[in-house]
Amino acid sequence: MSASIARATVRAVSRRKILPTRAALTLTPSAVNKVKELLQNKPEYIGLKVGVRTRGCNGLTYTLDYTKEKDKSDEEVLQEGVRVFIEKKAQLTLLGTEMDFVETKLSSEFVFNNPNIKGTCGCGESFNM
Repeated sequence: MSASIARATVRAVSRRKILPTRAALTLTPSAVNKVKELLQNKPEYIGLKVGVRTRGCNGLTYTLDYTKEKDKSDEEVLQEGVRVFIEKKAQLTLLGTEMDFVETKLSSEFVFNNPNIKGTCGCGESFNM
């Protein structure tokens, strides 16, 4: 029998409030509705996959693709029946981010409200952390 290196103690915490972990990604009702609409006539796809790529004048940009399966390293976000998968490379960059869908007279697009971003380019296409 080998000697223990360290001791471990377990205590029940009753008085201290434990804070919930931050969700990797939350979707606004507008984004949920748009994802449902996009997947409505595409039964072969199970959801959308969010990733990041090196692109633009400021470093990184988000990518959105349809996906037929969940990869082992993907993190799944399930909200109101909508499944969004986050690629491994994008998981830390999206922590605490809100995904919205915005329509104006000139454009309609998914917008990522990310509190971790340090800067964006002038057109808003790319960001750095």
